[in-house]
Amino acid sequence: MHGGPRVPMPPHMAVLLKRLLHPGRSPAALGRLMGRREASLGTDPGAAVRVRFAPSPTGFLHLGGLRTALYNYIFAKKHQGSFILRLEDTDQTRLVPGAAENIEDMLEWAGVPPDESPRRGGPAGPYLQSQRLALYAQAAEALLRSGAAYLCFCSPQRLELLKKEALRNRQTPRYDNRCRSLSQAQVAQKLATDPKPAIRFRLDGEAPAFQDLVYGWNRHEVASVEGDPVILKSDGFPTYHLASVVDDHHMGISHVLRGSEWLVSTSKHLLLYQALGWQPPHFAHLPLLLNKDGSKLSKRQGDIFLEHFAATGFLPDALLDIITNCGSGFAENQMGRTLPELITQFDLSRVTCHSALLDLEKLPEFNRLHLCRLVGDETQRCQLVGQLQALVEEAFGRQLQDREVLDSAYVERIILLRQGHICRLQDLVSPAYSYLWTRPAVGRAQLGAISEKVDIIAKRVLGLLEGPGTNLTQDVLNGELKKLSDGLEGIKHSNMMKLLRVALSGQQQGPPVAEMMVSLGPKEVRERIQKVLCS
Repeated sequence: MHGGPRVPMPPHMAVLLKRLLHPGRSPAALGRLMGRREASLGTDPGAAVRVRFAPSPTGFLHLGGLRTALYNYIFAKKHQGSFILRLEDTDQTRLVPGAAENIEDMLEWAGVPPDESPRRGGPAGPYLQSQRLALYAQAAEALLRSGAAYLCFCSPQRLELLKKEALRNRQTPRYDNRCRSLSQAQVAQKLATDPKPAIRFRLDGEAPAFQDLVYGWNRHEVASVEGDPVILKSDGFPTYHLASVVDDHHMGISHVLRGSEWLVSTSKHLLLYQALGWQPPHFAHLPLLLNKDGSKLSKRQGDIFLEHFAATGFLPDALLDIITNCGSGFAENQMGRTLPELITQFDLSRVTCHSALLDLEKLPEFNRLHLCRLVGDETQRCQLVGQLQALVEEAFGRQLQDREVLDSAYVERIILLRQGHICRLQDLVSPAYSYLWTRPAVGRAQLGAISEKVDIIAKRVLGLLEGPGTNLTQDVLNGELKKLSDGLEGIKHSNMMKLLRVALSGQQQGPPVAEMMVSLGPKEVRERIQKVLCS
């Protein structure tokens, strides 16, 4: 806690220790100081619903974090409340550059933007814990004055030895509370040589029972299992336990919806609320989101980060749909729910204790459903057209022989014809669909291997396209092509269609030939078939 190079003591820590050695402020005055922000936020029992998502920017946002954020968001919106993003950046050694920005960027991309955040600001800011150190120092001072906390001078080396000794004896590592019984004189003597002690919370008495909104009645006797926890480190930064309690109180948080891994710590947090004389929020611990095989989602799985899904063309609504569909909180599980439907249908009392098993192999099907819904909306379809134009430009660039393929009407026609058949917009720039954007290189020998009557077929199809009704639909084309093959002696319909498919796309498989022709349009089909005659 205080090993390594000496750093200047944070000003608020110096003030705190000065007050300890020269007491003067009355507890009532301190209470008024601590209560000012509470009064300004109106955090009374009838206050509006305020929830928070409080990740640590030690990594980018992944599906597990998105699920916690989403449940907070839909709970807040269902109750006309506020959704707050607070970044717990007090462990300065583990911060990842760009992670704080990524978290907020990805929440906005996912369609669950916070009402208050480091970027947006708000009445309870700042929303970075590293900018709230004075509040934690004030709370620590209040706890020290009441005797609920004490200074700890144990070195990291001693604590590491305690841990190793416990593990060697197959015991749970715990602090032995050595510094809790130091006298005032001993504390003053130690401060003279070590002016930067940590502060520990005294786990005395029975932990209060509490009713979790998911797990029901709980009580965890933390005092008998672990030693007194550090609440303020020697560098002036708080640990999670103190910071979350102080921030939830001062931000007027009414409900804490967080992962079930914090359920055991809640008794400790309630003891802190009790010692500070504050009313705790309601707690709801959400069951874990696990892989399909029951293993934990790991940050080492590169495919669980939201950036991966955004880059590979998955829709935010599909992700929100699948991570709620595999869990609980709704009367029934159904595919295709939109965010407004999730908000309307969500019921916290329906969240169960069972872990949610996420099967990402189903994500393409979820995405297909939501893509079809967007295609059916004219405004959304216009946006998809713009996105696909950018994808085509990026994928093919200079290979585009005819830039008319970027025409909005053409791109929209492709999207409408292929909806329901593709899972992502990106699928339309895969090699299987390259024929839509670039002309295939097809040799006559390749076509001759399918049928000897290449010229006859080509001329008949050209004749079909040069008739008065060149604006042929897929159904009409299918009928006309069947009639055409029936009129050609010695040519199987399947062979004729295979030949046309290769001539138009250079591929053996793909969408129906009639759809290909409608997609490309009569002018482009004529050019590709005439090329066959000239080759």
